[in-house]
Amino acid sequence: MEIDCLPFYRTGYFSEFICDYLAEEPQVRNFYNRFPNLKNFEAQIAEKATSFPDANREVLYEALQKQYKGFNVTNETQTHLRKLKEPITFTVVTGHQLNLFTGPLYFLYKIVSTINLTKELKKAHPKYNFVPIYWMATEDHDFEEINYFNFRGKKLKWNRTASGAVGHLDTKGLDEIFEAFSNQIGNSTNAIALKELFKKAYLEHTNLADATRYLANEIFGKEGLVIVDGDDRNLKTLLVPYAQKDIFDQLAYQKVSETIAEFEALDQKYNVQVNPREINYFYLKNGLRERIVEQNGTYFINDTDIRFTKEELQKELKAYPERFSPNVIARPLYQEIILPNLCYIGGGGEIAYWLELKTMFEAMQVPFPVLLLRNSALVVTEKQTEKLGKMNLSVEDLFLKQSSFINKKIREISNIDIDFTAQKQQLEEQFKTMYELAEQTDASFLGAVKAQEVKQMKGLDNLEKRLLQAQKRKLKDHVLRMTEIQNELFPNKSLQERNVNFSELYLELGEDLVPMLLDTLKPLQQEFTIVRM
Repeated sequence: MEIDCLPFYRTGYFSEFICDYLAEEPQVRNFYNRFPNLKNFEAQIAEKATSFPDANREVLYEALQKQYKGFNVTNETQTHLRKLKEPITFTVVTGHQLNLFTGPLYFLYKIVSTINLTKELKKAHPKYNFVPIYWMATEDHDFEEINYFNFRGKKLKWNRTASGAVGHLDTKGLDEIFEAFSNQIGNSTNAIALKELFKKAYLEHTNLADATRYLANEIFGKEGLVIVDGDDRNLKTLLVPYAQKDIFDQLAYQKVSETIAEFEALDQKYNVQVNPREINYFYLKNGLRERIVEQNGTYFINDTDIRFTKEELQKELKAYPERFSPNVIARPLYQEIILPNLCYIGGGGEIAYWLELKTMFEAMQVPFPVLLLRNSALVVTEKQTEKLGKMNLSVEDLFLKQSSFINKKIREISNIDIDFTAQKQQLEEQFKTMYELAEQTDASFLGAVKAQEVKQMKGLDNLEKRLLQAQKRKLKDHVLRMTEIQNELFPNKSLQERNVNFSELYLELGEDLVPMLLDTLKPLQQEFTIVRM
């Protein structure tokens, strides 16, 4: 196995703004708490230790004991659960939707990044304990985003009607996905293991939250991963005073709006990821998850007949905190209230929207976590590595847009010079003389000289393009092979990790897949990892 790394900005798949964040550019500095390096975690530990009550640890521990009831808890996870009660224990968190059968590969990369960071922190700060957390987004209602996974270029989709929080959904109909998946993967040892994993997760659990907990626990339980479901009455009790400030004082709306205005004043690099609402909570009850909106002092549940006076809604919040579901703005705050957390690990879009939230956290008097971009990787199988070698292709070339990639390689392998740069430079020199002559004789002649220069330059450009197209036709078999290997590694002209399901790699690597990722991905390295098998 060979490992290479590329800076994120050289892959072309990460925004300039996120690359500025990774480079600690001054214009981004005000929007995060501490930059993600081992030294800065010492101060983060001190800040969180003084602000996280022991009583919250007890609530967290009891809630997790109930959530894990009926599941096979590994010794490693059980140890971490007990340690969460200790004031010297802190967490590192990643979160993700309940995608069917984990969804895209980066689900694994997020959790591996989280586990590996806790190990690095333990080495650097041995007197403390560090627990990896996967936060299940059980209260999301975007069913269309999670109801499928891709396998060998085909979408296996769970067709059903759905409303409310996805974690509550029953697993009816997933037997059809299981049958379709089983028919495609064959009967190798690894295929049988995948079938068993899918079957036990989705056909032996009654709702999507439990199925996802089982799945993540089976894959990462040996690493001590702790899985948290925020859809929990006791945990939400801790959220009540902060929800009051959001719902009745509009504090989150004010602070996040101010931050967005600061971003927009910088330059065009930052695209607003999420906009706050005046109220950043949904009402969650009996299959319903709808926004809370206020009009003239009355609080309505959007698209329903449910309404409350201010006093009634205050009583509802205190009596039934489980009915109040934070949106994308409020959920990060909820996470930091109930966990002794130091760091959130997410993708580029997630980090970008977290950067909108710092002043809100300050106003709520909750420590803002360190933000860390998750690991990204391209896994190249042994067969694919052989193909690349035969065609003399570098993996770095494959990150180019397909047209640029093909053009670059055709120029390299052709036995004639397709690059007309020298001819263009020679033409520029000739026209310098023409310009000088025109200035000495008649300045009105300059326009004609310029027009002729533009015409001849365009002529050279067209000749260069036609020669390149001719070479492509001549080398069409080679072009086809190059296109095929790029499409294999960058399906849908996007990153492998955003399209391919882990099952495709598991069929080749089996139980070695997760250990390979754990050995390979370095969360603080902050580079794109290329793994050649």
